[in-house]
Amino acid sequence: MSDSNKNQGLSPLVRGLMCVAIGAIIWFIPAPAGVGPQAWGLLAVFMATIAGFILQPMPIGAIAIIACALLPVLGIMNAGDALAGFSNTTIWLIVSAFMFAEGFIKTGLGKRISYMLLSKFGSSSLRVAYVMSAADFVIAPFTPSNTARGGGIIYPIVRSVTAALGADAEKGTNTRTGAFLMYSSYAAVITSACIFLTGASNNVLCNTLGQEIFGTSIGWGSWFAACIIPGLILSIATPYLLYRLINPELKKTPETMEMAKEEIRKMGPMSIKEKILCVIFIVALIMWATGSIHHIDSAFVALLGLSAMLLTKILDWSDITKEHGAWDVLVWMGVLVNMAAFLSKFGLMKWFADTMAAQFSGMPWMTMLIVLSLVYTFAHYLLASNSAHIMALFAAFATILVAAGAPVLGVLILLGALCNSASFLTHYGCGVTPIFFGAGFMGQGEWWKIGFIITMMHVIVWMGVGLPVMKMLGML
Repeated sequence: MSDSNKNQGLSPLVRGLMCVAIGAIIWFIPAPAGVGPQAWGLLAVFMATIAGFILQPMPIGAIAIIACALLPVLGIMNAGDALAGFSNTTIWLIVSAFMFAEGFIKTGLGKRISYMLLSKFGSSSLRVAYVMSAADFVIAPFTPSNTARGGGIIYPIVRSVTAALGADAEKGTNTRTGAFLMYSSYAAVITSACIFLTGASNNVLCNTLGQEIFGTSIGWGSWFAACIIPGLILSIATPYLLYRLINPELKKTPETMEMAKEEIRKMGPMSIKEKILCVIFIVALIMWATGSIHHIDSAFVALLGLSAMLLTKILDWSDITKEHGAWDVLVWMGVLVNMAAFLSKFGLMKWFADTMAAQFSGMPWMTMLIVLSLVYTFAHYLLASNSAHIMALFAAFATILVAAGAPVLGVLILLGALCNSASFLTHYGCGVTPIFFGAGFMGQGEWWKIGFIITMMHVIVWMGVGLPVMKMLGML
């Protein structure tokens, strides 16, 4: 489903005017007591930009550039401050990780890993689902784009698997099997995004906002430690629950193993570049996990990995320059993160937190955490992007909870993980969702019904297991 479809067929001009109107209304409303004119003006531009990201009258990178240009023109910031976001190291972590994803796709290593697993463990449809989950788990730390990982690596493989099993949405053959394998593979992509800081760009955005607003940075190892146990529970439980809900026609799938073996034969022996990428992969993973020991910033670990890929010719410079998704993220995240940081510096977030905290006065912060987490999660029905979700809601909800006494680190990780979990709710939940939905094995109504069930399971696991784990680790 395209973004234009999700915006009820409104023309780009109309959607653009709606964004301008939102900004203008806030701009001309008198600022509340305790909020300065700079903060209120920045809020107007910020909210218009968020609306632009949701309605998308034009590409979000272009919207971000316009917003950035307006800040000095409107007298809100000087030029240096308006551009300061592009020096943020975590943004460069995302750019580098996009290049890792390109390496996996270009060398074929991602497909090889997946087909090797399928050739060994693909004897039943349920085992195939677990194999796809395992394959995505291995690849996820290096592919912070759900769309790149799910659409570029996982989807082509599961599409081949469904074809090998005779699942055809148009012909109506083995459609339950196709639906199960498609949705479980999609679920694997989303669940892995919950587990690794670098499993989704919105996770890194959470970290960046937490750093800018609260001065607290989430280490790669800290995110992993907090999320691995609930994430593994979800990785194990989700395919089985989907198996029971969807009930595929084909239980045994020996064809999958033969198909995977044939694909491996076609690929031939592992190339030198694949072997080199494996080494880079493992070294980077170790360095990310041991950041507290060597104190090398995660972004520079990724840049070192990228440098190694360039030196060994796994990627060439043209591969870097044509990775439009990475540079798009660099632009819009650099602008948005910077605006969010200055909203905090200008005092708006403190004013908002104090105002909201007064409304929840007397409520224990843990109760508030649970209530607001539910609101935060199901607000995703109104959104079609995890990044837009983070930009629209994360800072506000996190600020309220921290002001009420909730520990910063636990709040940042929980809200980050729940944003990914909310992707299940709709067939446009995040960038990769329409790819799997577009296979045609499942209608919108069924997708929403199953998505609600899976989201609820995620919420229960994050609350029932994730919070105690974080408390045990001293994060709550």
